[in-house]
Amino acid sequence: MATASSSSPSSSGVAERRGIPAAAFVEDVQTYLSQLGLDVNSALAFLQERLQQYRLVEMKLLAQQRDLQAKIPDIEKCLDVVATLLAKKGAGEALIADFEVSEGIYSRACIEDTDSVCLWLGANVMLEYSCEEATTLLQNNLENARASLEVLVADLQFLRDQVTVTQVTIARVYNWDVHQRRTRQAVATIDS
Repeated sequence: MATASSSSPSSSGVAERRGIPAAAFVEDVQTYLSQLGLDVNSALAFLQERLQQYRLVEMKLLAQQRDLQAKIPDIEKCLDVVATLLAKKGAGEALIADFEVSEGIYSRACIEDTDSVCLWLGANVMLEYSCEEATTLLQNNLENARASLEVLVADLQFLRDQVTVTQVTIARVYNWDVHQRRTRQAVATIDS
């Protein structure tokens, strides 16, 4: 085992990312244990707890990722509808549209020339915007959702790296302990 240093930050050199602590790669288990002042069982318990924390954060990030991946097509669909309304605005012809009233229940509407649309903002809030304002708002929301998704993907990759480093550290500490026990047992049988 290398003895140059007991642990070093993860390969990216980042101490943490958005509140997710970086896992340290353990090169020398004995030095690592003595620096922390822990025995093998305490170190393994600490590492297992950290691994569980990473798994919990991963589940939360995956849920956020699923929500954003569902939200982006909805925003794009709304942008298309507003663009269609703007295109039909000066034509003088009515737009026939089927819209969802409730899950699985649709209604047909005849939309005359309109200067405004109502956007559902959530939390039982709907606001009326001009078509231009709605387009601007929806484009901003789409850009923000895509940027948030990129950050989430990077966070998930960082988190997966930390899970891997922690799993490797657990294996190294466990294997070091097995090796130490076998060495002690071999010395004890030679002495007897």
